[in-house]
Amino acid sequence: MTTVFDPSAAAGRATDAILHDTLHGTARGVVVDSPPGAGKSTLVVRAALELAEAGHPLMVVAQTNAQVDDLVLRLAEKNPELPVGRLHSSDADPYDKALDDLGNVRKSAKAADLAGLAVVISTAAKWGHVKVDEPWRHAIVDEAYQMRSDALLAVAGLFERALFVGDPGQLDPFSIVGSEQWAGLAYDPSASAVTTLLAHNPDLPQHRLPVSWRLPASAAPLVSDAFYPYTPFRSGTGPGDRGLSFAVPSDGSGPDRVIDEAAVSGWGLLELPARHTPRTDPEAVRAVATVVRRLLDRGGAATSERSPDPSPLTADRVAVGTAHRDQAAAVRAALSELGVTDVVVDTANRLQGREYDVTVVLHPLSGRPDATAFHLETGRLCVLASRHRHACIVVCRAGVSDLLDDYPSTEPVQLGTVVKFPDGWEANHAVLAHLAEHRVPWRP
Repeated sequence: MTTVFDPSAAAGRATDAILHDTLHGTARGVVVDSPPGAGKSTLVVRAALELAEAGHPLMVVAQTNAQVDDLVLRLAEKNPELPVGRLHSSDADPYDKALDDLGNVRKSAKAADLAGLAVVISTAAKWGHVKVDEPWRHAIVDEAYQMRSDALLAVAGLFERALFVGDPGQLDPFSIVGSEQWAGLAYDPSASAVTTLLAHNPDLPQHRLPVSWRLPASAAPLVSDAFYPYTPFRSGTGPGDRGLSFAVPSDGSGPDRVIDEAAVSGWGLLELPARHTPRTDPEAVRAVATVVRRLLDRGGAATSERSPDPSPLTADRVAVGTAHRDQAAAVRAALSELGVTDVVVDTANRLQGREYDVTVVLHPLSGRPDATAFHLETGRLCVLASRHRHACIVVCRAGVSDLLDDYPSTEPVQLGTVVKFPDGWEANHAVLAHLAEHRVPWRP
């Protein structure tokens, strides 16, 4: 008898086990690995509510102010009576003004002003300057793989036990200085908080969320196989649960044909002729902008498990992802010339954690004469390929597969370092092989 996979039941069992270890376990830390769109924030909010309601005041550590404000808003939505503290910086505009409308949220630049509240939330950078007489019994660290280990060391004395939640496939923590001198050492400050934590505490309970509620059935197998081979996951939806349709028929151009391909299969590759180009390749940038313009002009409508009624594919539900900021700026300028202003255009670093119906991606290796470690970083491609609920369209020049074969790894191997798997070559080849099945060649 074949057992039918029930995504809700699988996710529920995983969440129950995580909450049991968090609330009732004795280990100093609990680590949760989460694939894209698996409900990290939902888990963090639920764990915070259950700890607070059980009488355990806690601190929550996030990595950016936007993440902090989002968690405060989510907590207030779930329990408007829960006293929440928003610890912020002394900057002129330190938090989202939407927090001013929440009666249960107290805001201050001083931790002492928030003493005694059920939950206090702030960034790792702000927590690093806080001193307390009595540590919190519990802490939750959100997006823990984006946190550097030196930031964890700076706050570790503030709590006794912690729940670490994050996505191991995303970009590694950012550092503005080289970290070669620490590579392989147990105290490498540039390593992620979770990597260092587990290196020193290998017996900590580790869990994973098994279902992505964002990625459609067309995307989850590729993203899981290419980027999460040791922690596979499934989509929370089936092949027929989501649909993307357009009221205006194709005009036969490359951009329209790749849009139709992506609407049917979830993926599309608009392939430009092979050529070495500047980083802000004008043809590729125009191609990205044209695809976005046509997506909006053709009157797209998305259907999903959330609602039986089609939702219009508006500009705020489309995003463009690039590897570099100058590429993003070039795309914004090209979109502005076409009259498009409300589409988010940003780098992979800034798109982490965000979700859209359709994404258009300028491939990191498109038009390049070489394959550097930056462009091959597995997390960068993973972020770009995992922001969508319906379809992802990749714009790329031909020849990237040959480029990968011509540039084997030349990075020095450091003793004692954990080799990241899969590496950039493997992940790029896996993604390109899949995209080749949905290729639309185009000469602009």
